[in-house]
Amino acid sequence: MARVLSPDDLYRNCDESMFDFHTTGDVPSLDGIIGQERALTAIDFGLNLPSMGFNIYVLGESGTGKTSAVRAFISKKAEQEEVPPDWCYVHNFGNPTEPIALSLETGRGESLQKEMAELIASLQVEIPKIFESKIYKKQHGVIMEAFQARQKELFASVEGEAGEKGFQLRPAMGGFTIVAMGSSGEPLTEEEYNAFDDETKNRLREKGKQIQEKVDDIKRVLKGEEKRTREKLRELERNAALSVLGQLIEDIRAQYPPNDTLGSYLDAVQEDILEKIDDFKPPTEESAPSPVPITKMPPREPDFGRYAVNVIVNNGGQKGAPCVFESNPTYYNLFGRMEHKVQFGAAFTDFTMIKAGTLHRANGGYLVINATDLFRNLFSYDALKRAIRNCEVKIEDVWEQYRQVPTAMGRPQPIPLDVKVILLGEPHLYYLLSMYDPEFSELFKVAVDFDYRMDRDPESQQLYARLIATLARQENLRPFDCSAVARVIEHSGRLLGDGEKLVTHTRSLTDLLREADYWARRHGHDVVDTSDVQQAITAGIYRVDRIREHINEEMQRGTLFIDTAGEKTGQVNGLSVIDLGNFMFGRPTRITARVRIGDKEVVDIEREVELGGPIHSKGVFILTALLGARYLPDRPLAVSASLVFEQSYSEIEGDSASSAEFYALLSALADAPVKQSLAVTGSINQHGEIQPIGGVNEKIEGFFDLCKLRGLGGEQGVIIPASNVRHLMLREDVQQAVAAGQFAVFAVDSVDDGIELLTGVPAGQRDGAGQFPQGSINRCVEDTLGRYADKLQAFAKGGRQGQAQDDAAT
Repeated sequence: MARVLSPDDLYRNCDESMFDFHTTGDVPSLDGIIGQERALTAIDFGLNLPSMGFNIYVLGESGTGKTSAVRAFISKKAEQEEVPPDWCYVHNFGNPTEPIALSLETGRGESLQKEMAELIASLQVEIPKIFESKIYKKQHGVIMEAFQARQKELFASVEGEAGEKGFQLRPAMGGFTIVAMGSSGEPLTEEEYNAFDDETKNRLREKGKQIQEKVDDIKRVLKGEEKRTREKLRELERNAALSVLGQLIEDIRAQYPPNDTLGSYLDAVQEDILEKIDDFKPPTEESAPSPVPITKMPPREPDFGRYAVNVIVNNGGQKGAPCVFESNPTYYNLFGRMEHKVQFGAAFTDFTMIKAGTLHRANGGYLVINATDLFRNLFSYDALKRAIRNCEVKIEDVWEQYRQVPTAMGRPQPIPLDVKVILLGEPHLYYLLSMYDPEFSELFKVAVDFDYRMDRDPESQQLYARLIATLARQENLRPFDCSAVARVIEHSGRLLGDGEKLVTHTRSLTDLLREADYWARRHGHDVVDTSDVQQAITAGIYRVDRIREHINEEMQRGTLFIDTAGEKTGQVNGLSVIDLGNFMFGRPTRITARVRIGDKEVVDIEREVELGGPIHSKGVFILTALLGARYLPDRPLAVSASLVFEQSYSEIEGDSASSAEFYALLSALADAPVKQSLAVTGSINQHGEIQPIGGVNEKIEGFFDLCKLRGLGGEQGVIIPASNVRHLMLREDVQQAVAAGQFAVFAVDSVDDGIELLTGVPAGQRDGAGQFPQGSINRCVEDTLGRYADKLQAFAKGGRQGQAQDDAAT
């Protein structure tokens, strides 16, 4: 049974008398967010479960407050947790291409960095002093004197033997040479040598050979002595340097708790300094310049940078565990990088150019990333999953595998990773990942689902008032009086298209409060009242409703054919919605149906020309099935019909016009005119029930606006599903027109209710004999279908008889 809705059915007011405050300045701020109990419980569960894989995906529409809630929860929890250690990278003396990751107590990274710098600075001063000291020089002299004495002793024995045999040792480049002496005590000349007979020459050569062998033996001995002397001098240098270095290293070691990695590193530093002690020696005096120009290599500059400490994570000033929000999750922002310097056309790098990523800074705490931003960046998502799965973060050159010629880059040791990752994203992205990425479900097991709406009851409205007060304080807005709060609550239901719900989309709510505050300032109000809120709503619509005005104008001018008076057969005013993103409005559309004898076919012209979406096509199939099941169930359906949205040039989607299409079809079959002063919305099922649809407020207002332009006469109205009554939050002018009897809104449960309103003729129900009453719409439809069936049968029979006569004649 159709029901005429009263003005009270069209809008759910918020009674401002329920509030016990004058303005929101008297209302305490809200602690947390409202309407998200399910999500807050899930956040608490996910943050407090440390097991691997229980990372969090926060799904919800943008602007529902999920980011603020996550930030508040994480910050509160992080403050109660331990501060993680510092992380440093130091030189690997065994393999310089793999810098060592060093973990230190909180805040001690900078201390070690400073102490190592002071160590090198002290050694540059103290070691030269050691080598210039009298004690060192004396010990050095003793070693050198012993070597020289041994050298002299060995050569003295050879010199004596050489002298006895007529030879003399003389210094030469690279050692000594043997010179034969003449009778005059001078070196033997070539003339004197040639004057000897062969026997004398042979004897002289044999003696020289013997002496040379002695000299070679002595050289071998001296090489050994020289090696031992160098070892003694090196040991002297090590001991001298160690007298300073050892104590300094131990002083550093003593300041830190037992740490195997740090201990090994300090041992390696000590050994490397002792091996490269020449870097710390004072510069030697340059020898006198040679008269002959000699090209010399420039002296090697000492590299003290290898003893530096690169602190990549310093948690010294941190209170609690870190909580990091990464707004640009590129691969290198997340995982860090090794920077390069270019000198003389060549790029080089070392451990001092390692830069930390967000994962390093969030290690031991929480990392929050926007999922959409993560997927926009190449490599980031797969690398993040790998880091979570392996519990370590590596610094790598991600492009190395794509280069034809690999570039030289160090491979820093990976750092153990203990972080809770929270992704913020849209619901559809979560469902896609869950369906197509098995690893996602293993690594992000906690779903935090933020709702965009909440129930509207007295308690929630009081909380909503506190939310408005909180947002007003956060934005430094004027206080809102109770009437303004009530109007905001009402508009919240309108945003959802549901009078029994409130929107939790805080972004849109905040925007409305800002705009209301703007108009209050323009009007000179110290407190925002209901007129300021209404001005904000009206002005917001005015800024974006140009297209709506143009469409209404074209309908008023007759360019778009929409009748709002009179009656037409097979023609119904349907209602559709145009969504412009931030603005949605209703548009009346003419739906027509034509019927003739056929073979069980209802042609959806929109589908045939590929302008009808799948849901719209589904609605046409449903009404076709309903037509066949409702009329002449024991006979074939002998009708061919066509349905179309007139003057529609874009895709049509949704099934909300399926009831209007069915009414047009019934009107054409029954030859019953339809009132053009009424418009229809609602979908149908195979039992003829009218189902709820979306955008009901906009659809009603769209037809109302056209009727208002042409003049309201009291006969215009809209037919909606009865199940949509609870969603009504219509504009004030629509309410006033209904109250004045100038416009009507009807609620129906079945197609029978709707067709009766549209035609003014009873739909009719089958009696005990299975017959519809004479004169009813359903009887007229069934009679028409019966005539179609009889004619089709007769046509088919006539065709068969004619064919038989032709066959007989043949």
